[in-house]
Amino acid sequence: MPRATNAPASQRRRKRMIKAAAGYRGWRSKKFRYAKNAVWHGLTYSFAHRKDKKADYRTLWTLRINAACRAQGINYSRFIAALKKANIALDRKILAELATNDPKAFDAVLAATK
Repeated sequence: MPRATNAPASQRRRKRMIKAAAGYRGWRSKKFRYAKNAVWHGLTYSFAHRKDKKADYRTLWTLRINAACRAQGINYSRFIAALKKANIALDRKILAELATNDPKAFDAVLAATK
């Protein structure tokens, strides 16, 4: 009996992979073998970078808080220590938001820590 290749399913699978590689340069967007490698490579990086993005945002928040604190004459580490000592439970995301968009509220938080 001849071998059955299940051609319709194979073609759909290949077409789906080529479509996922749309926009890639050269054979990476046209040939199945190269498209498959490129797409898998991209998916691997996207997983890792979703994790990295969280650390990048935390770094950005720290920079913004530090800049706002230094404008008021205190450094970041002393400010965070004072927040903990004063039992003020604001996270870095909220503090950075206050520092950039509502400086008066941030100054009030800073005054509460002193």
